[in-house]
Amino acid sequence: MRSYRELFRTPEYTPFFLSFAAQNAALTISGLALATLVYRATASPLLSAVSMFGPQLAQMLGATFFLSGADRLPPRATLTGINTAFAVCTALLALPGLPIGAVLALVFLQGLIASLGGGVSGGLLNEILSKDGYLLGRSVFNMASGLMQVTGFAAGGALLALLAPRVCLLLAAGLYLTTALVLRLGLTARPPRTAGRPSVAATWRTNAVLWSSRPRRLTYLGMWIPNGLIVGCESLYVSYAPGSAGALFASAALGMFVGDLTLGRFVPATLRARLDIPLRLLLATPYLFFALRPGLPWAAIAVCAASVGYGASLVLQERLMELTPGELAGHALGLRSAGMLSMQGIGAALAGTVAQLTSPATAMSLVAVASVGVTATLAVLGRQARGEVPEVRTA
Repeated sequence: MRSYRELFRTPEYTPFFLSFAAQNAALTISGLALATLVYRATASPLLSAVSMFGPQLAQMLGATFFLSGADRLPPRATLTGINTAFAVCTALLALPGLPIGAVLALVFLQGLIASLGGGVSGGLLNEILSKDGYLLGRSVFNMASGLMQVTGFAAGGALLALLAPRVCLLLAAGLYLTTALVLRLGLTARPPRTAGRPSVAATWRTNAVLWSSRPRRLTYLGMWIPNGLIVGCESLYVSYAPGSAGALFASAALGMFVGDLTLGRFVPATLRARLDIPLRLLLATPYLFFALRPGLPWAAIAVCAASVGYGASLVLQERLMELTPGELAGHALGLRSAGMLSMQGIGAALAGTVAQLTSPATAMSLVAVASVGVTATLAVLGRQARGEVPEVRTA
């Protein structure tokens, strides 16, 4: 499958895509509004970063206990319930006078709920599309994420100039409810992909199977750590440029869109498989420029160029699916999503702490150095592991 027309003619793909786009728009608007609200109240780069990316910190905890539900729960009902819960949590965050502790607790709860969503969505996409259409379909989802971030952060910045952050949070809650409605009406009811009840024991057992293969481990680490550290840099946009953070987020999302479009549509598979390391290096190196404290135009160009490197995640997702038995696809993709988002939360907390001790610009450049070092280390380990056959027994 190489045609967008053919892709969107696939039954259920279009409503699933639209629900994903609406969810991402809600996520970007609510994240920017909450980070702005917290920064205005505390003047803390750390608390601002954690409030925006804090849900990710809970992702790995959720993956540890709940991820077996990704293949053992009915997809439509689960995704509808998740977005309804997001709407409720986001509306609660808009309550006036909410203590910062309560804000962080709600953010943590959202992360626990979200830990199940990535696996359910990834496994459902794998069912809706044929094997040869997965990468193109996934790239369109990533492009939609980039476009919705451009639109969401631009709209969020404009809305914050006109409306209070709490009003923007309520608008995001409405978008989450819209997403739940589109999922309920646009998807058919499917049974779970795997028999059995979700349980902590099943989650741990399948995680152990997935983690037992060295090639899969390195693929997961490549998706998680460099990405998470650079999201830590992005978490400092509000404190680096308090009045222009929306422009930086939109520039980053534009770069991600360009990378996903190019990788998914125009790069041949034989070349694409060799680009993950160069793309991960591209993801980090432009942030070294922030050591010079560039003004907004140059900073926007740097983050746009860096975000093209997010295309590495497409290459690594394709590799993960090649290394994983089909009945574990949802769980494997859920672990990928939960680990990646958890590392993003850790990256935000790390970058925020360094910024608290130094400055946002210094923190961005130091975290970028760490990302380059991790990518180089994984590249060496990957060459050593080349040719190993992954364990494919099921849980």
